[in-house]
Amino acid sequence: MKFILASKSPRRKEILKKIIPEFETIVSNSDEHLTSGMPKKNQVIEISYQKAKEVFDKTEGDRVVIGSDTMVVKDDVIYGKPKSKENAKELIKQLLSGDKMHEVITGICVLAQKDGKIERHDEFDSARIYFTDITDEEIDAWIATGKAMDKAGAYAIQDEFGVFVEKIEGNYSAVVGLSMPKVYSIIKKYM
Repeated sequence: MKFILASKSPRRKEILKKIIPEFETIVSNSDEHLTSGMPKKNQVIEISYQKAKEVFDKTEGDRVVIGSDTMVVKDDVIYGKPKSKENAKELIKQLLSGDKMHEVITGICVLAQKDGKIERHDEFDSARIYFTDITDEEIDAWIATGKAMDKAGAYAIQDEFGVFVEKIEGNYSAVVGLSMPKVYSIIKKYM
C-alpha cells in the first residue's frame, strides 16, 4: 500500500514519520475556502477533504491519501496565517486578550483505495491552549525569528514560542498539525 501526505507542512511530515516510516508527499493546491455558518470542526474536516481529494484524484492504484488542516479559534473567530509581521503581532495580542485561552482544531480526511474499493474517513481533534503573560518585546523577538509567518495564529507550540504555553488540554500532536492517535486509528488497517 502506498501512503501519501497531501501537505507541504514539515511538522505534519515529522509527525507522520512516527507512524509510517516511508510515505510520499504531494502538495495539494486545493482552494482552502471556509463555508459561512458551518461549525468549525466541520469546516476543518472539509478543508482536509479538499486537500486529500485533490491529491487522490491525480494519483492511481492502491493508496492512502492523508489530508489535514489546522485552525486556531478564539471567541468563535478563526485566526489564520498572518499576512505581515504587524498582523502577526496583532494576532498574538488578540489570542492573549481576556482569559488567554483559545482552541486549536485539526481536521483529518483519509481517502483510501484498496482493490478498487474507495473509502473516506473523517476525524478531528482539538485542544485548549493557555498562554502565560508575554511582553511586546517577547512577541517582537518571536516574530523576528520568521517562524510566525506560516502558522495559524502566528505561533508554533513546538518552537521557541512554546515557553509561553502555560498548559494544554488535549492532544499535543493535534496542536502541531496532525493528530497522531486519530491518524493511526484510521490508517492502521491499511498498513
